[in-house]
Amino acid sequence: MVDTMAQARAALRDVVPGLVALVRDISDPDAASVGTWTVGEVAAHLSHAFRADIDALAGTPVPEAVVTKAGMAETTAKLLAEDGERDPDVLADRIGALADEFDDVASRSRSATVDWLQGARLSPSAVACHLLNECLVHGHDIAEATGRPWRIAGRHALLAFEGGVLPLIAALPPAAFVNQEKGESFRARIDVRLRGGGRTVMVFDRGSLTLDHGPARDVDAHIRADPTALILLVMERQGIERTLLGGKLTAWGRRPWKLARMLTVLNTP
Repeated sequence: MVDTMAQARAALRDVVPGLVALVRDISDPDAASVGTWTVGEVAAHLSHAFRADIDALAGTPVPEAVVTKAGMAETTAKLLAEDGERDPDVLADRIGALADEFDDVASRSRSATVDWLQGARLSPSAVACHLLNECLVHGHDIAEATGRPWRIAGRHALLAFEGGVLPLIAALPPAAFVNQEKGESFRARIDVRLRGGGRTVMVFDRGSLTLDHGPARDVDAHIRADPTALILLVMERQGIERTLLGGKLTAWGRRPWKLARMLTVLNTP
């Protein structure tokens, strides 16, 4: 039996030292990064993600939040306003210490499920994989802003997606990952296959997104994707054109045009 928690802890131990070094090398914390955030704000937000996931595993109350794009933007803005620390050395030390704390708490976690944001019940391993995804994606953001290299290993991206993103979709309300205005008339069944991993069918139905792990029946389109490319695509860090041209994603099926529509409907928190 696969021990997803052990894999996630090992992945975090692989990733965090490089992440800490990346944060420490930030020369201008006020430089623009992703969206409206500065690179210093990205680093501070990452420390908040560590704190929230530690608290979830420890059974301590987590921040009140609605897990939608708008809801998480409001919560993160509030946390950043309350925490003005932007010094790269301080934030690097903080993230390193929080990573050690997370690993310690995770090593002692025996609960089948824990309370996460918006009352979602997640397995401890899903919380760990969520944190891994935060590290991978925000490491990418910091590297892009500072001109530093940042490689996301395929095995880490696969674990973050299958062990973190998919359980979140399953645990949260069906509308959480969908742009309600753009998705209110969209219906599709998309078969997603990850290289080196499994497959699942993402079911979009007029503003909702659910998962079907059964046989891929009545599917509109199929995707076979490199895990790293898919993570960056669904998190809106990389466009579909670059992903396709780089050979990182192939698509086919009866209604392949629904894939492009899916990307406009997805609203990753």
